[in-house]
Amino acid sequence: MQYKQLDPSLAISGQVNPSDLSQIAAAGFKSIICNRPDNEGWGQPNFAEIEAEAKKAGLSARYIPVTPGKTDPVKAAQEFGKAMAELPKPVLAYCRSGARSTMLWQTSRS
Repeated sequence: MQYKQLDPSLAISGQVNPSDLSQIAAAGFKSIICNRPDNEGWGQPNFAEIEAEAKKAGLSARYIPVTPGKTDPVKAAQEFGKAMAELPKPVLAYCRSGARSTMLWQTSRS
């Protein structure tokens, strides 16, 4: 699994699969944030599947889906910032490519 470190408490990646969660935990992450809405892409695991495997791996999980053009970006960034304040760190945030997670992180810091 590849990810990009944005700061010591946060890294981002593209889509996570249930089979990735034990590897994510082994890499030292304590939490995940999903920024990809369920059913956005064919074959994409839904958040309930990811959350169940995350819990088995000892990870906290948060769901903040962002649908471009439909989600209020300010509200989503506020939710992201709140999650970052509350969740055990380090956190891995993911979406389809990592771009939405990066945007939420940047906006939440403004």
